[in-house]
Amino acid sequence: MLPAYLEQLSHILGPNDLVVSPAQSNPLLIDERQLYRGRAAAIVQPRTTEQLSQVVSVCAKANVAMVPQGGNTGYCGGATPDESGLQVLINLSKMNQILDIDAASLTLTAQAGVVLADAQNAAANQDMLLPLSMGSQASCQLGGNISTNAGGLAVLRYGTAREMVAGLEVVLPDGQIWSDLKGLRKDNTGYDLKQFFMGAEGTLGIISAAVVRLQPRPRAQITAFLETPDLASAVSTLMLLREHLGDCITSFEYMSREALMLTLVQLNDLRNPLPAATGNFVLMELAAFDDGAGLTEQLTRALQVAILKFDVGDCVVAQNDTQRGDFWRLRESIPEAEKRAGGSIKHDVSVEISKLSEFAVELQKNTLAYVPGCRISLYGHLGDGNIHFNVLAPPTLSAAQFKREFADPISALVHSAAINRDGSFSAEHGVGRLKRDLLASSKDPVGLQLMRKIKRTLDPNGLMNPGKVL
Repeated sequence: MLPAYLEQLSHILGPNDLVVSPAQSNPLLIDERQLYRGRAAAIVQPRTTEQLSQVVSVCAKANVAMVPQGGNTGYCGGATPDESGLQVLINLSKMNQILDIDAASLTLTAQAGVVLADAQNAAANQDMLLPLSMGSQASCQLGGNISTNAGGLAVLRYGTAREMVAGLEVVLPDGQIWSDLKGLRKDNTGYDLKQFFMGAEGTLGIISAAVVRLQPRPRAQITAFLETPDLASAVSTLMLLREHLGDCITSFEYMSREALMLTLVQLNDLRNPLPAATGNFVLMELAAFDDGAGLTEQLTRALQVAILKFDVGDCVVAQNDTQRGDFWRLRESIPEAEKRAGGSIKHDVSVEISKLSEFAVELQKNTLAYVPGCRISLYGHLGDGNIHFNVLAPPTLSAAQFKREFADPISALVHSAAINRDGSFSAEHGVGRLKRDLLASSKDPVGLQLMRKIKRTLDPNGLMNPGKVL
């Protein structure tokens, strides 16, 4: 016989949207990196905000903890239930309707379970741009993107998810619905409440819908693949290009030679656009609102200066969408290449751009001294100071043994190096369960106290995604 609260959920949802006592092999109970395998009393998939509100209300009254989940693509275990089998997993994938596109206001309103790529396509069909973009966009969901304040590939120009949100609708931990889907550009009426829920990873409430800001769609994109001797040269080149081109630069991605070579070995259908290059690489993209000819000339002139001043090497510019896609596949396939090579000890750190080169050089030196022969896959969003410093096993160790013996000390080395430079141990992947203790030990004490007070105020019984973030 089912507990009374599950009987109530069954009446609310119907049999097709409620899974009672799901098997541990259910993919929704395993996080993207397979670091955590949870159990759940039930998996519920509401279709409307009203259903979601009723589900949360029932669970709250029964004192049952809830774990919100979007596309389950996160890297920190923030959307996986614990091993107790007592929590309810609330998966939002069936709340997948785009509710409105307002061309005059440049906004899109959608339910939280809309897949990011579908939202991008809906905007493109109206000749507008949703600039939030990342490798997982074919499966990650809008609510999860906002709840984790996702970054991605275009932060340099457009900012993180937080900066694209004009309005939110949230189901609070007691089941109440707070709705602010007006999508206003200006609303100076006290606290900006939506900010509480962006980056909170579902610990303060469940985002059920959002209004996101769109942008005019560029008429031309210039995508270039560039050889650079090192990170310092890449940073200097970025500064030069911004001086000459302003905010026309939407992406500026760095790939160490080792990261790119690993990708080419593991995914043998990919090709190096600069096969004769011996250095490292930058993938950059610029947006133009005309045919792009003038911007291409400006880029060429700026790169000629960079060649002379910063030892920049060859550069190739994509001539069509196919070539552009090939360039981006190289960058976006690095995580998959690491996985095929046995996996890596992953890090998602950020420091001020002016400190990036010194940070990376010192960290590589110290890591190699600690584990001689280990392989360092260094890549990321140089334009916003976010680097993924991932470490793979040396040839003498299996990947499993390497991660088992060295994951904690290497991560401590990387994170302390970032924190000591006033940087962040989590630039875009969030905290979740994986980095909860690190947050507790490194966050400013006053800031941590404020976060805990907010959590106690909005979720006094600690039922909303417990054990995550705080």
